[in-house]
Amino acid sequence: MLPRKYSCGLDAAIDVIGGRWKALILWALHHGPLRTGELRRAVSGISEKMLIQVLREMEADQIVHREVFHEVPPRVEYSLTPLGVRLNDALGPLGDWGEDNMQAIARRRGVEPAPRH
Repeated sequence: MLPRKYSCGLDAAIDVIGGRWKALILWALHHGPLRTGELRRAVSGISEKMLIQVLREMEADQIVHREVFHEVPPRVEYSLTPLGVRLNDALGPLGDWGEDNMQAIARRRGVEPAPRH
């Protein structure tokens, strides 16, 4: 199999945040580190197995940092790396656009929109 070639920067960025969950996890970590259970509650609908898989991919891409605290019971926290913070900042305008257009998008797609905050 030939190695993949990116056609532009957006292609590379989408490769890193592709899928349903990564951008939501990035957003959940926006305000600081979270434990696995806290992340699962913050990202509605994700299973624990999927959360762990996606976090491993994000860690491999160096946008999420995993820290293990050797305590009893053991504690694991996830946080954004500087690269992850920059990516999250870049997603901000996309989130603003989605927020501004969420009601209309939801109507067209037959989806129940989340309540506005």
